[in-house]
Amino acid sequence: MIIVTGGAGFIGSAIVWRLNQLGKNDIIIVDELGKDEKWKNLVKLDYIDFQNKWDFLDKVEKNLINYKIEAIIHMGANSSTTEKDADHLISNNYEYTKKLASYAVKNSIRFIYASSAATYGDGALGFNDRNDEGLKLKPLNMYGYSKNLFDIRAYKKGLLDKIVGLKYFNVYGPNESHKGDMRSVVHKAFEQVRDFGYVKLFKSANPEYKDGEQMRDFVYVKDAVEMTLYFLNHPNVNGLFNVGSGQARSWNALVTSLFIALDKPVNIQYIEMPEHLKEKYQYFTQADISKIRSAGYAKRLYTLEEGIADYVRNYLVKGVYLGE
Repeated sequence: MIIVTGGAGFIGSAIVWRLNQLGKNDIIIVDELGKDEKWKNLVKLDYIDFQNKWDFLDKVEKNLINYKIEAIIHMGANSSTTEKDADHLISNNYEYTKKLASYAVKNSIRFIYASSAATYGDGALGFNDRNDEGLKLKPLNMYGYSKNLFDIRAYKKGLLDKIVGLKYFNVYGPNESHKGDMRSVVHKAFEQVRDFGYVKLFKSANPEYKDGEQMRDFVYVKDAVEMTLYFLNHPNVNGLFNVGSGQARSWNALVTSLFIALDKPVNIQYIEMPEHLKEKYQYFTQADISKIRSAGYAKRLYTLEEGIADYVRNYLVKGVYLGE
């Protein structure tokens, strides 16, 4: 049995979709559906059972699991970078991961968990995924801090020789529509172009970057999934790894690719960046993916243009989810 926590969410449901493609359906999805529409991500997926995340953790803590678990792919977390409830993030992101990791290691279960590129803060210290890197990082928000806290614990406890932590950069792609403000700019921009014919981007508040030339490492969810499942199939490869494209691209390039995919003229409008974002804004992110490459991951990645074209034409325009 493979456990996928956060399995109704964006990356989690994409992982289940890909496992189904590979002929695997002995899967238990662990999540909390709440009041949004992420349940729609589950409709076309093939799995054995769905369990509430707190019920599942209770069974883990009481040693009530009565089936063999091959792997726990732990994608479940509150991923909002604007979440202010620090106690919630500690409980939901840090403590939950701590308990699952301990159970997995104790029972020789493959454990792969989602860290985040948000741990890198403003990027001034680089984007190196060494196992001890978290000791010096300064995340800009509580979400990033909650993720870095577990990375540090895993390093100090020697767990990174036995488990895998993945630092996802700016992931975009199908099955993210439920994420509200945390959706990718691709999804938000698609709606703007569809409804108004233009895209709004933040002006730059940094003289080193022109408007729209702020840069991010955008990675298509299908690549993020392939990189994740590489570690499922290579149980002797452990540690922290960046999951990104390895190539920073500008917001202008991203939305231009969107207009091209929709066969519409480029129309970008620049708006003032909100004051509360200016001190926490990242102007440049770029995953160093040399470590995952050195670990044997050799697949070609989607270019930004290819990923956006696939996402827009095969999912957003059609209004469908993975598996449809």
